[in-house]
This record gives sequence, structure tokens and C-alpha cells, in this order.
Amino acid sequence: MPVAEVTLPPHAHREGGNRYLPPLLEPGTFAVDPEPNEGPWRPWSEVTAAEAAERGLYAPVDGLWSGPGGAVLLAPGDTRGTELIPERCEGCCAAADRSNLACARCGRTVGTRVDDCYHWQAVWLHPRAFRRLPVEGPARPAGDGWTVPPLPPVEPDGWWSDRWSAAVGEALAEVLAASGGEPVGVAPGLLTETFGRTLHRLLPAGPPARALRPAGPGLPAVPAPDLALVPRHPWTGAAWPAPSGTVAVPLDAEVWAYLAFPSLRPGSRLPAGEEQDDPLPLRPDRLFEPDRRLLRHRLARLPAVRQPWLRAIYDRLGGHRHHPGASEGTP
Repeated sequence: MPVAEVTLPPHAHREGGNRYLPPLLEPGTFAVDPEPNEGPWRPWSEVTAAEAAERGLYAPVDGLWSGPGGAVLLAPGDTRGTELIPERCEGCCAAADRSNLACARCGRTVGTRVDDCYHWQAVWLHPRAFRRLPVEGPARPAGDGWTVPPLPPVEPDGWWSDRWSAAVGEALAEVLAASGGEPVGVAPGLLTETFGRTLHRLLPAGPPARALRPAGPGLPAVPAPDLALVPRHPWTGAAWPAPSGTVAVPLDAEVWAYLAFPSLRPGSRLPAGEEQDDPLPLRPDRLFEPDRRLLRHRLARLPAVRQPWLRAIYDRLGGHRHHPGASEGTP
């Protein structure tokens, strides 16, 4: 079945969160995870500093997978010619075990079908179990890909969005690295609720030395912020070019769109004489928490984490159990 490549979503390896999660990717798309996530597993004590740097790691983690990278992520409905291995489908409510998907013709294990509570529905194909073939289509959606619908931060059941938790967690690592260890100021409201509270906990107190706010398509170019939250292209993963003299902080495009254009949110103030019947935005019953594991995962892969002040923050964020790709349900 023809599928078009998109960038690996930041929530691809998020664990926990809401109990029942939808498919990880839209139908007709696929993404590639460049990091190894197959055995053998090597504890950090066996990894040399040179090898870690070659793998793009600049702070300790529990260990590394030694197998090849390049697992392919698909929407569950986009696979053909595969079948489940019943004895390996031992999740909580359904299929979530590793390597439970086989080729229907030869019986070889080809990947993992994930369909269980607290997991995104997905199919992961092992790096050696597929090959790419050029085909006609599928056609990309109209436009250049930058215009996407804004993603609300709260789910209909009142939970904070798992996608927001993952996207903000990854972006916070970039903000911390670019802060230079100095306070970062953010505008009150949703930006403070999602980014500001964590920055306040992790960075020194005092007057802000840098400002963080959205920049990108459809927003005024001036005045430019010190740290610019910019959208990441959903097809290529490329960040929108930051204004001159600023540091770009890439963010999931749909999350960025909601932060960047508050006037488009339900319940926002409208010009005199205009009305809308959209319900007010949902409010969760708890404070927002970014995905700490993904925040730490990204920090470990930024060269700036070798600076003592940022390494201290990394250590404060707690233990790293394993590479996110090793979570149950991925190959």
C-alpha cells in the first residue's frame, strides 16, 4: 500500500498518559526512527566515551541498543500480508508484546503490532524486514505542509494531551540548553502553564535574561524574541527559520499553532458584533507536566549538557530507565 514519509512524532515513544490512545500516525503515512532499538542491550558501564559521542550522547544513560536503527512506524491499517503471533500478544488488554507480528507467507517475525491501553496504536517494522519501493502517490495534501490545525492542549475527557506533554518535554530541553543557565521569561497564560513553571523550577530565580515566545509563519517578524518557538515541519522535520539574532526552538507544528494564535481558540474574544457557539476550552483538574523522560532523553543528546550547570539539571531530572525505543511495544 503506498504511504508517504513524515517526521517521527515526538510522542512516538511516550509511555503512560491517557488510558486509551488513538493511532500514532495518520493513515497513508510512515515514519523512520533513526536510533537503534534492537538488541543486544549494553549497559552504560560498557560504553566508552568515544563510542557515546559517536552515537550523539553527551550524558550518561542506562545503556544502548547495539542493533541497527531505522525501524519503520506505520498506522495499523496500512499493513498487508502480516499476521499476529498469538503467544506473543500478552498485553494488559490486547496486543502489546514485542515482536508479535509475522509475515503471513513465510512466518518470519517482521515487527510489532501495538494495540493496548496506555499505548499508541501502531505497527513497528524491524529495520531488516522491509524495503522501499518507488510508487505513484499517495499525493501530499494541498499546500506546503506548514498550515496545520491547532491541537488543543486538553483532551475531551479532561486529561492534558499526551502529544502536548511529549512535544513540550522535547522543546524544553532546547530551551534549557539555549538559556545559558539564566532565567527565561514567558508570557502569562498557556505558555507559562506549559513551559514557564518547569523553567522556573529548573533555572535560577531573578529577572529574565531571555524571552521565549512563538515566532514563525503568520506572526509578525519584529520584535524578535531571544528564544523563538518555531514549528517543525510535519513532513520533513525541518524547523521554521528563526528570525535573525534569535535561537530557534522547534516544536510540534500543531502544538505550536495553538500557542501562536490564541485568537483562534474556542472562547477567545471576538470583534464587536461577532458571535460564536463553540464551547469554552476544557480545563484539566491538575497542573501540566511535560514528559520528563523525553526531556531528559533529548538533553542527553545535546552537546550543551556537558556544561556543569546543565549537567546538574540533567541529573536532577532523575534516572533514565532505558532508551525510549525500548519501551514495551516497539521492536
